[in-house]
Amino acid sequence: MRISANPLRGQQFPAVLLLLAAGLGLLLANLPTHDALASLLDFHIAVPGTDLDLSVAHWVSDGLLAVFFLVVAIELRHELTHGELDSVSKAVQPAIAAAGGILVPIAAYLLIAGPAAGTAETAAGWPVPTATDIAFALGVLAMFGRGLPSGVRVFLLALAILDDIVGIVFIAVLFAHDVQWLLFGLAVVAVAVFWALSRLLHAKGHPLIAVAMAVVGVVSWGLVAASGVHATIAGVMLGLVMAPVPAGRVRHALEPTVNGFILPVFAFVAAFVVIPAVSPSALSPAFWAIVVALPVGKIVGISLFGWAAMRIRPQGAPPALPFADLVAAGALGGIGFTVSLLLANLAFASDAGIRDQAILGVLVGSLIALALSGVIVSLRAGWYRRVASAAS
Repeated sequence: MRISANPLRGQQFPAVLLLLAAGLGLLLANLPTHDALASLLDFHIAVPGTDLDLSVAHWVSDGLLAVFFLVVAIELRHELTHGELDSVSKAVQPAIAAAGGILVPIAAYLLIAGPAAGTAETAAGWPVPTATDIAFALGVLAMFGRGLPSGVRVFLLALAILDDIVGIVFIAVLFAHDVQWLLFGLAVVAVAVFWALSRLLHAKGHPLIAVAMAVVGVVSWGLVAASGVHATIAGVMLGLVMAPVPAGRVRHALEPTVNGFILPVFAFVAAFVVIPAVSPSALSPAFWAIVVALPVGKIVGISLFGWAAMRIRPQGAPPALPFADLVAAGALGGIGFTVSLLLANLAFASDAGIRDQAILGVLVGSLIALALSGVIVSLRAGWYRRVASAAS
């Protein structure tokens, strides 16, 4: 396997950097540095001549994170057309497992923090534990999974991609507010212009076309942000329509920036929450629901639904994975982090107290899943290495 000379293109270093950034944000939020940094993150920056007037924190979550979703969308399109999800036979098994990894955490969350539990005010957080952070999951797999068959990584990658699709749908549908359809329609027109320019760039290769694409991309982002649809959806639309060759170059060019700057900055800002000085019993049900639903809901849902999927494999599907490998994939799927942090911010945007506790739930739940997956993956990889050694 070829190893990139740039650690920001790898799998392990970006995951460690993301964890450190989140830890630093949480630490500084609970030190005397809190007030100064909170004022900085609440400082508003307006774009002259437009209605865009966002705080620094929102420029990070709505602006910088749109670039991350642009890269995600490029990867999604590649996997759906030329990768691990380019046929029904390849997609059906991870799709069923992904469904379990979404439905079971939702059920677990609602049992603890939904109307049935007498906590209707926290029910809106049910999308939070549905996400899988592919950067973290693959990073843990790279650190502890030496000896695991490649099928485990392929299955996990496909499952996480499907999770990303569901997360994008949640962001687009559930968290749009007071949508101004005229502005959104103009954004779609701008995306269509971007699509045409990307194909012209592929054919002509002139640098001025690339500049025009960048300008149109920024305009489309501004229109989506002003329309009431979450601004990151602009990045998704642009990534999905870009011509394949320019898209590949853009992804390659942006990957170090996304891994080394955008995601750590977002993790720092998202994790900048004050740990409440209360007893565990006084914590919000949203906190406990996420802490349970991420590590437990994901591992149960992915393992059981994945096992069922392996029993009904269509012709041409990849070989069935042993149940123990599915458990390892399920544990890795419980590392929600990036998209879960965004979903927590969106789900409880109107209640800062519950939002902060939901974010703490994401951090704690993801850390539990990270530790659990590290142990399970290490044990499983060790078993495969012993089998290989005995056979040689």
